[in-house]
Amino acid sequence: MDRFLWFTTYSCVFSVVRGLSVSLPSLLMSGTLSAADRKQQLNAVKMSVFLLCKLTENLESDSCRESIVTAPSKGRKKEKASGKGLQQWDSERETVLQCLTQLLQLDIRSLWNLSLVEEEFVSCVTFCCYKLLENPTIGHMKNKPTRDAIIHVLGVMVKKYNHMLGACVKVIQLLQHFEQLSSVCAQAVSAWSSEYGVKAIVGEIMREIGQKTSDELAREGSGVKAFSSFLSELSTLVPEAMIPNISVLLTHLEGESASMRVAVCEVLGEVLVRVLSGDKLDDSGRADRDRFLDTLQEHIHDAHSHVRARVLQVYSRIVNSKALPLCRYTEVMELAVGRLGDKSVLVCKSAIQLLAAFIAHNPYSCKLSSVDLKKPLEKETAKLKEMRENMSEKAPVAVISAADLWAAMEPEVSHTVRSHLEAGSDAEREEDDEEEEEGVQDRSDRDTAIQIAQYLRHNKYSDQPPTPQKEGGKAADEGKENELKKQEMLVQYLKDTESFALQVERAIAVINNMLYWKTTTVVQEAVQFCVTAREFSVADSVCGVRKMLPLVWSTDAAVKDAVVQAYRRLYLNPQGDSTRAKAQTLVESLSELMVDASLGTIQCLEEIVSNCNENALQASVVQVLWERFSGKRETSALHKRAAVLLLGMAAREVVLSNLDTLCSVALGEKVTEDYLLARDTVITITNITDHQSKGVPFRLPVDHHLFSCLTQAIADGVVLSDPHWQTFMEQAIRLIYFLAESPDKLCARLLQRSARLLLEQVTEVCCVSLAQLLSLCGAVAFWQVSHLERSVSTELRRRRGEKEEKEEKEKGPVGKNKDANDSCVEEELGLTGASAEDTEAEFIRKICETELLADGNMLSVFLPLLVKVCSSPGRYSHTQLTTAACLALSQYMMISPTVCKDNIRLLFTVLEKSSLPVVRANTIIALGDLTVRFPNILEPWTPNLYARLCDENASVRLTAITVLTQLVLKDVMKVKGQVSEVAVLLLDPEPHITSLALNFFNELSAKDNAIYNLLPDIISRLSDPERGMKEEDFNTIMKQLFSYITKERQTESLVEKLCQRFRTAKTERQWADLAVSLSLLSMCERGFKKLQECWDCYSDKLAEDAVYQPLLSIMAKLRRRAKPQFKAQVEEFEKKLTVVHTKGLENVENEEREQQLEEQTHSEKAQTPLPKSARRPTRGNSLTYAFSHGLSA
Repeated sequence: MDRFLWFTTYSCVFSVVRGLSVSLPSLLMSGTLSAADRKQQLNAVKMSVFLLCKLTENLESDSCRESIVTAPSKGRKKEKASGKGLQQWDSERETVLQCLTQLLQLDIRSLWNLSLVEEEFVSCVTFCCYKLLENPTIGHMKNKPTRDAIIHVLGVMVKKYNHMLGACVKVIQLLQHFEQLSSVCAQAVSAWSSEYGVKAIVGEIMREIGQKTSDELAREGSGVKAFSSFLSELSTLVPEAMIPNISVLLTHLEGESASMRVAVCEVLGEVLVRVLSGDKLDDSGRADRDRFLDTLQEHIHDAHSHVRARVLQVYSRIVNSKALPLCRYTEVMELAVGRLGDKSVLVCKSAIQLLAAFIAHNPYSCKLSSVDLKKPLEKETAKLKEMRENMSEKAPVAVISAADLWAAMEPEVSHTVRSHLEAGSDAEREEDDEEEEEGVQDRSDRDTAIQIAQYLRHNKYSDQPPTPQKEGGKAADEGKENELKKQEMLVQYLKDTESFALQVERAIAVINNMLYWKTTTVVQEAVQFCVTAREFSVADSVCGVRKMLPLVWSTDAAVKDAVVQAYRRLYLNPQGDSTRAKAQTLVESLSELMVDASLGTIQCLEEIVSNCNENALQASVVQVLWERFSGKRETSALHKRAAVLLLGMAAREVVLSNLDTLCSVALGEKVTEDYLLARDTVITITNITDHQSKGVPFRLPVDHHLFSCLTQAIADGVVLSDPHWQTFMEQAIRLIYFLAESPDKLCARLLQRSARLLLEQVTEVCCVSLAQLLSLCGAVAFWQVSHLERSVSTELRRRRGEKEEKEEKEKGPVGKNKDANDSCVEEELGLTGASAEDTEAEFIRKICETELLADGNMLSVFLPLLVKVCSSPGRYSHTQLTTAACLALSQYMMISPTVCKDNIRLLFTVLEKSSLPVVRANTIIALGDLTVRFPNILEPWTPNLYARLCDENASVRLTAITVLTQLVLKDVMKVKGQVSEVAVLLLDPEPHITSLALNFFNELSAKDNAIYNLLPDIISRLSDPERGMKEEDFNTIMKQLFSYITKERQTESLVEKLCQRFRTAKTERQWADLAVSLSLLSMCERGFKKLQECWDCYSDKLAEDAVYQPLLSIMAKLRRRAKPQFKAQVEEFEKKLTVVHTKGLENVENEEREQQLEEQTHSEKAQTPLPKSARRPTRGNSLTYAFSHGLSA
């Protein structure tokens, strides 16, 4: 039908329905409708509503169909025309629904007999509404009015027209077929429950979903996701309505659907936050709350990682809403810390978020330090103990109530009263007159009462029972009891706080290691956690804050930004009323961070400060730093050093323009009193000059005041015993070579002056002073070589470039063309720029070889002394002297290959025989540098370097693994079988060494086939009987190494190699190690076939359990994931293994030979020849034959 005709018909019907909604109210309210009129109006309503609903359905279907067909169409006209039709219906859809709502809200039920509306009428209206809900775009924001109108129409039908059960069924069907309607359905059910008062519909739908079995949910597919989303959304809208029927959903917690478990857990969390929270819950509410929390705690260890993560997120919401009871904090905290070791990254991330929420919303203290809490806890515990002792000594007298007192007195009082009254009452009553009887009786009663009181007081109750305490004493005792209760509560509070702080500190130790994970989101969460922990002054939180510093160099922009923002939040966000106050706060924060900071830490902080430079505070901060450094403001030596380092970061130009001030303050007459301040000042100046722009290098003349101060401070310190002089001297020599115009001449005079001072000042040369002089020689030698290869070489290239540019300008166009032709030839031959650079390199090498240690050079004077000290450890046994001499000798060996060759044997002798760990560690570092500089000379000595991995001292092993890792991963040193010594360090008792060894193999695995090529040699070395490695240790190491073998071809090749090594293995232990190694491989079908082919290599060892059991475990792994045909082969081979293990290889082979002979004899005796096809052996015999010959069937 034409669209125009559709709309025309629709307009007519719509006008009729609207007319009915206007005319019916007056007719219905009048109550004068006859039966015929009522029937006429009823027919009009039914027909018009029917037509309107059907037209709406058809128009909606055409609209959806047209939107799908025209979506990818091209051409403006077509799109415009189709868009106009769609837009027209989109605007009419809401109007139709409003009209229906207006009509249905009238009391039209009275038009039906007995007000019973036919199901067909209800179905007609509701079907139209559900049809509109199936529109794919109904959930979009632009369709919210239409969506609300549909919900209102259905709400009227549910409330007035008995459509509740039908709505429940239809909601379930919509969820099953349209996953995108989960949010819409939740909104609808919420509206029907709250706005229309049909609360029972929530329970009905929950029961329908709760009765779904695991099999039904498995068949649902996308419906399961829709159910879970619906329940989660509904819990956020009407959590109160879900509580009565929540038990029907709890059955899904035991089901197989992870999505449904997530939904139920989210429902529980929402109910706990929105309903079952606060201190005003009754006993039933508390019971429900505890039951739901127990359920959530159980699913922190759910089998599915997604469920575990969502439960942790639910707990984060509960903690953030302060809905978690205080008594559960420690328990949930412990569970969250345990989840930090989860295999799932999402779970780890959620656990970090929960722990951060615990710290941010903890009810205990703003400072969580178990160390700080220990003393107050001990003090208050002692006070509580004292109060309890005092209370026990002064126990209050038992208070007896009046009723108890009378109960104790009544028997004797009654007996006494009776005996006294019976004695004289009869005689007195007879003598008295009737007129006096009443007065006498009164007098007798009074006298009797007085006598009884006296009698009781003096005779019977002289020892009275305890009487109630006075009001004053009672109030005092109650006050003491209240104080005792308060003290008990305080002690318990401190205990809970300490327990909470210990859990946080335990979490910090784990999370600090997560800062260097490869997953960006986990690293970001770890950074945020460290910031939160630091803000609450948790013990050891500074370790995490400092540990994240190197991440500022991360190539991941998100990680770098997280670290920068973290430091901005902690240290670079000053608070104060004025700019000056803010600057002081900022300087205080950064100074605390700079205290005892290493050189690497300072470089990282410099990068952060450069990223967070606040121009508004720049001048004020520099002023505060200058005041601290110059001493205008009284401050500690640590803060003064921090100030000069921060000046180098924040104001480089200011520092350069005030070199004289720096020299006078830090390098003046009092330099010997604080070499650390002098060192940090030198570092600041060096870093500033190192950032200078390219071009003519910035150099100062030799007679500059800075160099006078430096040489004076170095020379004077040689004869002193200041422990900080060494670090100052190294930085000062570095600065001299960076800034001085002729640093070699300056340092030569410095060496001469220092040696003269040493000889003049003491009659007998002090070992410490001599050690410091030798350290100075080594530093000068090292920086002289660095100066030549860095500064001089760079300057030569710069001058060559300027010369070439000048020559090009002087040449004309003809000369340029000729040079271009020559350069093309040189480019083809690969000689462009090579000759000039080679000439410069050769020039530098020649200077190092011939001039630096020539007879006239000051450095050559000290070389024999260095060799003598290093080669005579018995004579020169002073620790500092030996250390300095060995380090200086290694620095001299950097000068030229000749010096290196002449002294390399001596250096390795020192490495192996020195009794000082510091000497061995320094020598390893020096040999690493020499390996980079002269690889060919050091290559034969590689085994000696690897031998230090087994050093008895942990610091030496740590240094060795660090140096070797760098050499191997940078391809300076070839990877050989000695890597087995690195593998042994995977079990080192020192955790840091273990982590470095693990990192070595992680990085090595990134190189193509590196670990695959090394594995056979590593296994042979580690299983060598002479090494004597424990079986458990071998298995642990191999398990880690085989985890890097992931390629199928590598596995197949290793199976063959390991099987071949069974032939050369001599001991049972070696057989067992090879079998275990085979079992650690991720065996595949090709590997299994290779294992069959190599049967002869290990079949004679199968009698040993240590060989048989690992091979059996291989078969078990293969059988689990094997296809039927391959599984049969595995089972057949497993039977063969078992038979050989139980009977022995020889017996099995004899049985097979006898069986083959019998079959051969039987075939020869047969009279009738069999067809050719029948002579083929059976499958079982062919398999037996194949196994016996080492082939796969």
